[in-house]
Formats: sequence, structure tokens, C-alpha cells
Amino acid sequence: MKTSHIKFYQTGTYTVGNRLLSDADRSVQSTMERTNSLNSGHRACQGCGEALGARYAIDAAMRATGNRLIAANATGCLEVFSTPYPETSWQIPWIHSLFGNTAAVATGVAAALKVQGRDNTRVVAQGGDGGTTDIGFGCLSGMFERNDDVLYICYDNEAYMNTGVQRSSATPPAARTATTQAVGRSPGNVFGQGKNVPLIAMAHEIPYVATASVADVRDLEDKVTKAMAISGARYVHILVPCPLGWGSAPHDTIKLARLAIESGLFPVFEAEHGEITGRRHIRRQVPVEDYLRPQKRFAHLFKPVLQTDRLAALQAVADRNIRRFDLLEREDQV
Repeated sequence: MKTSHIKFYQTGTYTVGNRLLSDADRSVQSTMERTNSLNSGHRACQGCGEALGARYAIDAAMRATGNRLIAANATGCLEVFSTPYPETSWQIPWIHSLFGNTAAVATGVAAALKVQGRDNTRVVAQGGDGGTTDIGFGCLSGMFERNDDVLYICYDNEAYMNTGVQRSSATPPAARTATTQAVGRSPGNVFGQGKNVPLIAMAHEIPYVATASVADVRDLEDKVTKAMAISGARYVHILVPCPLGWGSAPHDTIKLARLAIESGLFPVFEAEHGEITGRRHIRRQVPVEDYLRPQKRFAHLFKPVLQTDRLAALQAVADRNIRRFDLLEREDQV
């Protein structure tokens, strides 16, 4: 699917919808026909990146499927804030699964639809990083291995935010959580641990894998739309900053999501059958310090003493991502 990158200055507006564009070029969120599948009334925190990510992704999936979509949702922040019994903010058929079996539940739904001959109804599974990279990892790998016809979306806020901000295997090095306190000679989360699920998904050689961010709604929508046009197992991993767990200001959610990309700490790319086919290039790499400073979970890196060695180690991680995914924009790509 060929896409074009539309810059804000080309539209004369800084609104996310870019309503000065023609109808064909508008994002899903800027159209009157958007489904608002995750509707108002939920209880997410101010500035919740996961609420934004879920709204963007599911609205795009609904448009791509002609509003014929069923979602399975793992236990976690998204499930808790959107469905406080007996209420719900979901405007689609939505199933709450256990913390670790969302991929299996979605697979069962897809299998049932296939038996019924309902090929025009698609299935999405949703989970946070805890329910995806940790508790649900086995079911997810099985879904990949069988190439089940499900799009799995991981909303990654880099910890178990719903249960008290405990470390997950997606928590970045040096980050403070309730279980990786900022104490001792090496405060925060340990370096060299965790797992990269997008790369693991690529190793399964499934039809489609992508990373995305709430900082780029068009890229996110394009990737979900592309995924819904593909049959088989698909995986989209979306970075969703959490003001509560990250210790950041609610109004900085999009800023931090953008800095994560521009620093190289969160590479944005897509792959098909195990091969990288596209990436979001960075025009100018920003120092990781610019991304880390606004977050209280990294405050111990800056005071009372500047942790230059640990900052350098995090910069090395970002630099490696830049090289590994070829993220820096070259003059011939401008």
C-alpha cells in the first residue's frame, strides 16, 4: 500500500485531523464517519496514551472492515478503565479474556467465524505489554506459529500500570518501577533483560509485523488498515506513554511518544514474512536525555548526581537501533 507523508505545514493547521485536506487524504479521526468504537465515558487517566492508541487503532480497523469487527481484550488498564461493571465504552462486539489468553480467545472466535462462513467479519486481539510480552506470551507465540487469522495489537506503556506500576519485560533499562526501585549502585531496571516482541514476531515469519506510536496517527492508521487487508497472523506494537507510571505531565504524552521515536529508543518499522519492508526515518536524532528528563521514572539519572555512565548506556541502545533499522534520513530520501 503506497502512502504519502503529509506534513503539518502543508495543511495550514496543527490539528490532528488536518481538516483542510481533501476527504481522501484525511485521517480516520478527522472524518465524521469515524465510529468512535472506544467512546467517551471511560475512566482513563488524563493524557492516557493507551486510550488514544486504542481509539485510533480500532476506528481504523472498523473502517477497513466495513464495521465488521470483533475484539478480544486482555485484563489490564484498557479493560479496566473502559468496562467498569456494568458499564462499557465499547461500541463494538467486545470480549474480556483472562490476562494471558487473549490470543487464544481471539483465535477461537476467528475459528468459529470461519466455520460459520462469515469471512467478512474480522477479529482483533488487544493487550498491554504485561499481557503480551509476559503473561500471554505463550498463547501469542502459538497464534503466530499457527498463522491464525487475527490481528494482535499490543499497547505498550512499558510496565504493569493497572496493578501498581510493576516491571514488565518491556520496561526499559534504568526505569524506576515499584519492583525496580531507584536505589543501590545500579538504580532502576536492570540492563540486558526483557524481550523485543516485534522482533520475536518477525522470527515467526508471520505475514505482517509493525510498530507504531500515538505521536503519528496517520502512520498508525495506515498500518492497521494494511494489517486488516491481510489474512493470517498479524502483530502491531504501539507505544502508548502513561503519565501515571512514567511520572510525566498529561499534556506531554504526544511529545514523549515523538521523542521516543526521534531519539531512536523506539524504532518504527514494518515487516512482512520476517523481512523489514519499511521504516519511519528520523530527520535529526535527538539525545536520549531530551526524552528521559521529563519522566520522573528516570529522575535518579539526573540527581542528586548525573549518572553519565547509565545515560551513555541508554544512548548506546538508541544508537544501535538507529544502525540496526537504518532509521536516519539521508539526503536522497528527503
